[in-house]
Amino acid sequence: IYADPAKRLELYFRPKDPYCHPVCANRFPTSTMLLRVKRRTKKKQQQLGGEEQIQREVRFEMEILGTVTTVYKFQGMSDFQYLAMHSGPDGKQTSMYDKVLMLKPEKEEFFNRELPLYIPPPIFSRLDTPVDYFYRPDIQHREGYNNPQVSGENLIGLSRARRPHNAIFVNFEEEEIPTKPLDAAIQTWKKVCTNPVDKKVEEELRKLFEVRPVWSRNAVKANISVHPDKLKLLLPYLAYYMLTGPWRSLWVRFGYDPRKHPEAKIYQVLDFRIRCGMKYGYAPNDMPVKAKRSTYNYSLPITVKKPVSHTVSIHDLKQGLGTSGAAGTRKPASSRYKLKESIYIFREGALPPYRQMFYQLCDLNVESLQKIIHRNDGTESECTERDGWCLPKTSDDLRDSMSLMIKQIIRSTRPALFSNATSSEDGKEQLAYESGEDEDDEEEEEEEFKPSDGSENEMETEILDYV
Repeated sequence: IYADPAKRLELYFRPKDPYCHPVCANRFPTSTMLLRVKRRTKKKQQQLGGEEQIQREVRFEMEILGTVTTVYKFQGMSDFQYLAMHSGPDGKQTSMYDKVLMLKPEKEEFFNRELPLYIPPPIFSRLDTPVDYFYRPDIQHREGYNNPQVSGENLIGLSRARRPHNAIFVNFEEEEIPTKPLDAAIQTWKKVCTNPVDKKVEEELRKLFEVRPVWSRNAVKANISVHPDKLKLLLPYLAYYMLTGPWRSLWVRFGYDPRKHPEAKIYQVLDFRIRCGMKYGYAPNDMPVKAKRSTYNYSLPITVKKPVSHTVSIHDLKQGLGTSGAAGTRKPASSRYKLKESIYIFREGALPPYRQMFYQLCDLNVESLQKIIHRNDGTESECTERDGWCLPKTSDDLRDSMSLMIKQIIRSTRPALFSNATSSEDGKEQLAYESGEDEDDEEEEEEEFKPSDGSENEMETEILDYV
């Protein structure tokens, strides 16, 4: 705990009880001294009036051992402590620890016993200090405002107001595609687009959609420099968002239906995840591409001090937040918010920046991969939800080839990992990948690898941004 200044010191009143909730101490800097104090008592016997009396002489010795720079103070309240108890018909409480805790390997009878229902709370209080809640008066809305519609099935209701980005979502099964944006999307962008730089960005994005009718958000970020909050308002103004199908998580130009154009197969999305596991020759910790998040580093909400995020308002966007601001004073406006090309382009000999990537097929800049994509050029007959205009299992073939390329890169950078592998095993492995014999094992490994262990899930986060 001391090594990480963002964590708090936890104290468990019952360390052996897994249901014990800790109290936390906050970390404070201090400049105090650590003293060693010794109290020495010396006894003296004296004869007074024929009686023997004992006198005690107390002496203190002090020694400075060093300075203290950090101190932990327990300032919070103890949270509810949940005990594994059962209340009987007579009101007597009976402990259930010996019945619910498995302290050693048990036989089948241990799991088949009839026990009273015991459900521990899923989460304890996130705060350990009292907070005064100041009730606000009713908000005075403008004329014409209507409260958002809340479904009767949702008993809790909306946790926050819907974001006014007004994107149009389209599923693969829908017959019609939108030809123009929502009126609210037009009004919102016109309200924000108040300076020449914003109008220039709008024209640049229009040209991108003229050259290529389907784009991912990361690809747009790598081609134009625009503030992320303004991009959230600009994209719904020029394109709609595909939720399912081979173009899922991509933005499509209004009026363009990729399901009716076979040449749109080069814009399909490929969800690629770097395979890791001992059967591939290296463990997750041996990969050069590290995960952003890990369950091993997880800590409870009450043990981490999280910085307060700054919310961007419409007023901030109007003031040209995308053209000036403290965050980007060191970079020119032309490249302040641009991402690197590796965020959406796959090249041979280069590792992806994250363990999970969403590539469009046209951005796989490898000749062998493009041959797999264009195997059925001119003979496309049907657009399916799984494979689009490509041949069946095209995505699997692409993933196999890309995985072999990445393994070769890791082999060249860390040859010690593959020192025990023989050339014959490599040949068998390559043959298995090319023939698809190991398909079942691959699917099982894919399920073990969590999608969130690499980059942010682009499809999931974009939906949260607009819904």
